Amino acid sequence: ARAARTKQRRAIIKSRSQVACRPTLTPPTRHPPKESATMKIPTAVLLSLATTSASASVVNLTDDNWETATAGKTVFVKFFAPWCGHCKAMAADWEQLGDEWKGHAIGLIAEVDCTTDDTEALCEDNDIEGFPSIKYGDMLALEDYEGGRDYDSLSVFAKENLKPICSPANLDACSDENKAAIEKFQAMSEEELIKAIEAVEEKIDEADDKKDEEVMKLQETYERLMDEHDAHLKEIKSASHYGLMK
Repeated sequence: ARAARTKQRRAIIKSRSQVACRPTLTPPTRHPPKESATMKIPTAVLLSLATTSASASVVNLTDDNWETATAGKTVFVKFFAPWCGHCKAMAADWEQLGDEWKGHAIGLIAEVDCTTDDTEALCEDNDIEGFPSIKYGDMLALEDYEGGRDYDSLSVFAKENLKPICSPANLDACSDENKAAIEKFQAMSEEELIKAIEAVEEKIDEADDKKDEEVMKLQETYERLMDEHDAHLKEIKSASHYGLMK
């Protein structure tokens, strides 16, 4: 996993040196499956799928297109699986949100299907463990969205948070302190920058491990207390013949 992240970082670092020349793409068109000898799809269904695809305003991100598709954007992205019931329940609201933000200069509504081979690295790098997982911000440093999944909640959050974010591609949104940090990072060699990133990620991993360890201790304490509590209740009821009183 670390090797994959390192390879991805190298590509990002190289591309960011040419950020001023990076184009902004329109959302890709989803095409319906083709007819084959083994799968016949009614024409009406194909037309329906084509119509839906043409009007779709949520950008599908993959390992290959995410960097270019999100360049200069503040992203609101849903990581999902097609079989997930909660994902299906919020699909219409997510599409409505996409319609609201379609063509916006800054905000981008996107989604990632984590069940396909071409999104494996994207889902792994963002630590996706359950569906749907909704995140927002800079695609290279996404934060977890913890709000409601209905359209109203999503829309209010998007309006409050899909704003310009400080990044090498958007220095106008940066404070003097952040501009100085970016200048420092840009002066580093590729290897130096990767090592600096990995050093921070190592500290993050250590913090996560410590948290998991403490949570495990709490779980063990909870289970011990519950066992003691159950045994105590059983002793009280037995000594007083509680069951015979009823």
